[in-house]
Amino acid sequence: MSTTPTGTTPAARTTRPRLLRGLSWLVLRQHRTTLICLTALAVLGSLWIVYQRGRLIGLLDTAGWPEQDVALPVVGQQYSYLTLLLGSLPGVLAVFLGAPLIAADSEQGTAQLVTTQSVTRRRWLIAKLGWCFLITLAVCTTLSAFFTWWWTPYRSVLSDQWMDGTVFDNTGPVLPALALFLTAAGVTIGALLRRVLASMVVTFAFCVAAQVAWDMSREYLAPARRLTYPLDEELPARLSDAYELDSWIATADGQLYGWGTCVEATEKASAACIADKGIVSNVYEYLDYSQMAAMQWTAAGILLAGTALLTAFVLWRSSRRPL
Repeated sequence: MSTTPTGTTPAARTTRPRLLRGLSWLVLRQHRTTLICLTALAVLGSLWIVYQRGRLIGLLDTAGWPEQDVALPVVGQQYSYLTLLLGSLPGVLAVFLGAPLIAADSEQGTAQLVTTQSVTRRRWLIAKLGWCFLITLAVCTTLSAFFTWWWTPYRSVLSDQWMDGTVFDNTGPVLPALALFLTAAGVTIGALLRRVLASMVVTFAFCVAAQVAWDMSREYLAPARRLTYPLDEELPARLSDAYELDSWIATADGQLYGWGTCVEATEKASAACIADKGIVSNVYEYLDYSQMAAMQWTAAGILLAGTALLTAFVLWRSSRRPL
């Protein structure tokens, strides 16, 4: 006589399907702490921006803006803390996420263990780099989108100019592109040095040097514009958002002189100098706010190209040398 079992055997139990399997699940589990921290950073940072934007709107409504002028600066130290956080985020990701990504596995022997199984070195690297870049892109895109949403409508009452790094590098596509480039640089340095501490130190130095070079090259992302207007007139109001590159005084035939050429001890002497040289106009060289979007996308394209080159180098090197 047979009996029907009342319980289920272990073999008969149904397991919950995993969203991720195999190598992707392994890489995610290995870096789950980093993923949780960066997700929390994105969520909390976004909520912080929403809160600060709400406070700013309340202050402006109370002051009657835009019908009434408001005393600057409207925002306090919270805005400075936020721009500092966003500005330092690419470097932090490069040092603490990019540099140890491969260096830690090489130093601890994890890379050798994984690649002796059925997983090739290239496949393992693609999985690691894919998760690293995806996390970086998601976090920085989220924070950049929220900061752009805050800054754009209220830029006239915020202290930073659009060409400042605190704005240009933290809005639009520049923040995620810069973070990807610096993180890829950190990964490359880690793959070459194969020591975590040394990789982090060198990556930090590289980020500092890259940021300095980036600040110096930002104004070359678009062709400069020039405006000529009479010598005795003020700068046109439509250039209130313009970023000044240089300025001169000029003769009727276009010969340029430095703005201090006819600065003399007395007004009469200055007028005589101007008349003697035939100076009749001011020349103003600038970048206009309308160029900002194109400049940011140009910058993002350059940075993403650098990211692709560094990533290709790491994958190429891994196919020829052990990790």
